[in-house]
Amino acid sequence: MSEFYHVSVLLDECLDGLNIRPDGIYVDGTLGGAGHSSQIAKRLTTGRLIGIDRDQVALKAAGERLAPYGDRVTLVHANFCEIARVLQDLGIPGADGILLDLGVSSPQLDDGERGFSYMADAPLDMRMNREDALSAYDVVNTWSFEQLRRILFDYGEERYAPRIAEAICRRREESPIETTLELVDVIRGAMPAAALREKQHPAKRSFQAIRIAVNDELGSVEKVMADAIPCLNPGGRLAVITFHSLEDRIVKNAMGAAAKGCTCPPNFPVCVCGKKPKVQLVNRKPITSTPEELERNPRARSAKLRVCEKI
Repeated sequence: MSEFYHVSVLLDECLDGLNIRPDGIYVDGTLGGAGHSSQIAKRLTTGRLIGIDRDQVALKAAGERLAPYGDRVTLVHANFCEIARVLQDLGIPGADGILLDLGVSSPQLDDGERGFSYMADAPLDMRMNREDALSAYDVVNTWSFEQLRRILFDYGEERYAPRIAEAICRRREESPIETTLELVDVIRGAMPAAALREKQHPAKRSFQAIRIAVNDELGSVEKVMADAIPCLNPGGRLAVITFHSLEDRIVKNAMGAAAKGCTCPPNFPVCVCGKKPKVQLVNRKPITSTPEELERNPRARSAKLRVCEKI
């Protein structure tokens, strides 16, 4: 089997949240190493699982892992935000459950050649789908100071964003920044000594920000949250795992708005907009990892699971 392996986060909680029926149709929009999907497929009899991933390496590994489940599984190379199109292309009118795990798979982070890691030297890439045009090299070497400052601050919550953006712009005037460790050096050089003594790697927040920008991760989350609920059958459930506060806010607000329905101002005596709730929230507060899971998988620390059910 391929070496693409990913520890599934909140596995039991996701399976409970999806409320899987043996004859249901389920979509894993972020297939990864098929950890969640293999457990969904295992519970199906006449049902069907649609697995989607933008990473060809992940799809190949998932295909090997899901091979025992034969024709009950269909794999599709696409971005998870294209769920509506994928289902339409397959002639599927609605799903009984949709799962989205918005974390980056461990093999992507750990594979030095992919350029996601600040611990190994590699070309600046960070593309989840290597067919995409935009890479980390383009962002670092062509985006303006203000664009860099904004993504470092907004996506990475990097308090030294202006200093780092300025250092990147100054360095690339001499020659392009081509590798991950070159970028790490620039980031280190821009930060004060006190920041370099912190427990967290000084480049972690910046690398996260650039990765989010390269893959338009937040735009994809906004799109899928608008499209996923209409793709559900009545009683179908949407389960979303986030690892970043900005993603979680998008998911929380989208589910909350769909559960509320009416958008009239609070001081209106009666509803005039006519909008009805589309979902009910299965859990009002996000589900997080148990101490036992955190001991097995420290990367699950920031994971939050939210679930809603189509009315």
